[in-house]
Amino acid sequence: MRSTRTWLGLTAGMAGVALALTGCASDAGDGGDGGDGGSGGSSDEKITLTVATFNEFGYEELVKEYMELNPNITVEHKKAATADEARDNLNTRLAAGSGLSDIEALEVDWLAELMQYSDNFNDLSSAEVDGRWLDWKTEAATTADGKLIGYGTDIGPEAICYRADLFEAAGLPTDRAEVATLLEGDWDRYFEVGKEFVANSDAAWFDSAGATYQAMINQVENAYEEDDGTVIGIEHATVKDIYDDVLTASVDDELSAGLGQWSDDWNAAFQNGAFATMACPGWMLGIIEGNAAGVEGWDIADVFPGGGGNWGGSYLTVPTHTEHPEEAIALAQWLTAPEQQIKAFKSKGTFPSQIEAQESDELLSTTNAFFNDAPTGEILVNRAEAVTATPFKGPNYFAIHQTVADALTRVDVDETDDANSSWDKAVQAFKDLGLE
Repeated sequence: MRSTRTWLGLTAGMAGVALALTGCASDAGDGGDGGDGGSGGSSDEKITLTVATFNEFGYEELVKEYMELNPNITVEHKKAATADEARDNLNTRLAAGSGLSDIEALEVDWLAELMQYSDNFNDLSSAEVDGRWLDWKTEAATTADGKLIGYGTDIGPEAICYRADLFEAAGLPTDRAEVATLLEGDWDRYFEVGKEFVANSDAAWFDSAGATYQAMINQVENAYEEDDGTVIGIEHATVKDIYDDVLTASVDDELSAGLGQWSDDWNAAFQNGAFATMACPGWMLGIIEGNAAGVEGWDIADVFPGGGGNWGGSYLTVPTHTEHPEEAIALAQWLTAPEQQIKAFKSKGTFPSQIEAQESDELLSTTNAFFNDAPTGEILVNRAEAVTATPFKGPNYFAIHQTVADALTRVDVDETDDANSSWDKAVQAFKDLGLE
């Protein structure tokens, strides 16, 4: 798992949007202690720091703890509902040159694009954090001249989350070890079990064609771009075959609930038993628990179609716009220290990217009461070790991927197109990007 070659492909990007960004301040330096107690900087001046995240980072209790350790600092946590919302907010404020939080979280898919505008972020390199993270996690956020713009938070090793009660009603095994055996194999096997399930249930097998495609394409090293950034595009067998397979399973075999992930309907579906399984990176655990509050039956199996996959992972950055760079860097160091990342994992399932945290007995022994007391620490360590291929995500990845994601939505969610007509629109949308 810790091979730099294996993981370096996770260097990620978002849409190739030409942002009018300019650096607004000089680098802040090393910052403060990221260990047990934290440091609010050398001044006793009372200040407020803002931290902008999205989805579930598990920072609610950590923010309170930091303020208790540093009574001269008030921390305001701004949490966007989705990564896309956070991305839009960040782009708008970067372009305007104002309104940024002291700490801004970045999702891995945006990273390569923002690396092009690294002057807008403080250099976070410090001897205090050397060797803290997996090599690939640090290298992905390091510029050619050695500037580190982000501290790694989590990574996203994937398992399968499932509704044991719906499995039981459909005559499938419910024990997580038996479910892992049932689903062991490739995506064809996952879809075959799904057909058996829907034949005996009113629920769908999975939540979304788009989410399932995302899980599958994340196992392809060069889906849209070569390692040197050369654009491959979408008109090749790898992408088209996965697109066809997902929509055959979703529409023809009626395995999908037809939900747009992160939509209001998707959020509500957790309460009404609309689907039985979903691709489940560690950070998804907190989202499921939040949306499915009061619902019993969720569990997690130590298995993933095709062997292993990683979806997502984030960073904390300190924009140069901050008026308190030393204090902000100190807080970012503290939030991403191994001790705090284990606490965040216990809270929301965000799987640590820190070597010390991953090797700790505390992580390996972690269980999750909502998921039937599943040994989530052990399961996700196993899932991380199962990852053998990760996609290269350059500056154009996000934009190219969106052309296919939109095509899937038209068929699976909106039901405005069939698979062929929607694919033709995706091809045209890719051509309109002007990347060839």
